[in-house]
Amino acid sequence: QVQLVESGGGLVQAGASLRLSCAASTRTFSSYTMAWFRQAPGKERESVARISSTGSMQYYADSVKGRFTISRDNAKNTVYLQMNNLKPEDTAVYYCAARPSNTFGSYNYWGQGTQVTVSS
Repeated sequence: QVQLVESGGGLVQAGASLRLSCAASTRTFSSYTMAWFRQAPGKERESVARISSTGSMQYYADSVKGRFTISRDNAKNTVYLQMNNLKPEDTAVYYCAARPSNTFGSYNYWGQGTQVTVSS
């Protein structure tokens, strides 16, 4: 069982930056693919970014490409989402997720979410 705890959300103005963190409670963190998702009110959850177990590969949704950066520190069992030039449409609850690196598709573990609100 892997527990994921997100932090770093908040209320900011458009154009500001935030860095989200997700701490994982597992000794085998480096064997997990990690991802960030978000869900805005009334909308479906969407994938934001994904990072491979070694950190060598990243994926971004088109809506955040060039503004968001996903990274991980396997020594600290933590994955980050650096969000720059935030826009009101980035307002959502952001979730961290994990799945074993040798699997594809759905994620096995989810955090409780952290709220990001961007005012115009």
